[in-house]
Amino acid sequence: MPEGHTIHRLAQDYAARLTGTVTATSPQGKFSDAAALLTGGPLRTTEAHGKHLFLGFAPDSWVHIHLGLFGKVTFGAVPAPPPTDTVRLRLATDTAYVDLRGPTTCALITDAEKRAVHARLGPDPLRADADPDAAYARVRRSRTTIAALLMDQKIIAGVGNVYRAEVLFRHGVDPYRPGKDITAGQWRAIWDDLVELMHEGVRANRIDTVRPEHTPEAMGRPPRVDDHGGEVYVYRRTGRPCHICGAEIRTAELAARNLFWCPSCQKP
Repeated sequence: MPEGHTIHRLAQDYAARLTGTVTATSPQGKFSDAAALLTGGPLRTTEAHGKHLFLGFAPDSWVHIHLGLFGKVTFGAVPAPPPTDTVRLRLATDTAYVDLRGPTTCALITDAEKRAVHARLGPDPLRADADPDAAYARVRRSRTTIAALLMDQKIIAGVGNVYRAEVLFRHGVDPYRPGKDITAGQWRAIWDDLVELMHEGVRANRIDTVRPEHTPEAMGRPPRVDDHGGEVYVYRRTGRPCHICGAEIRTAELAARNLFWCPSCQKP
């Protein structure tokens, strides 16, 4: 599932590509009625909160998108090729088109419904209105592991499996430590690091978490080869040596997701 930086990048890309009058269609047919209401107007604004994308059209009219596990967005220049029947929503202008396939959510909602989505999400490190203290208030009262709490979108929005594993490694935090044992200073360091890492993710459109002294060039090691791209410390590096201490990276299932960590650098 895409992490928050991808959704914020999509918000920027939608806004940059779709300028002018928009034509909306739903070749798949599941969004046809709503698409007809959008056609003929401009895309006024775009916004992201965690893993939720909002495309603002007429007043009180938003397309709410959640890609889920299988959603894909494709950008292209006109003339656009004929859409396949897997396209849930095609938005097109005189210069560009964007196809949306396979989202978990694609719905036309009102301002009030949009506010309700925001209300159930935690603060997003990529949003200017984010309050890290609000997230910590929930973390410090919980006996749940910090690894699980970081993936709870009601506590902090936009963090996924990669950022969760990497930020805990970068701060030497045992992923099984209960939230109640995370100090305010530790939380603020984790939050500030997420802000920096995720903003860089938006800029580069990929996740890189290794510090300059641990890049392939600095260490004389081969670059990472993985579908997710980017240089990381522990994510999907099970059984390989830690870049810092040489210990074997471990993995285990936690809350139905694979957890990755270094048992030496992240001691209990």
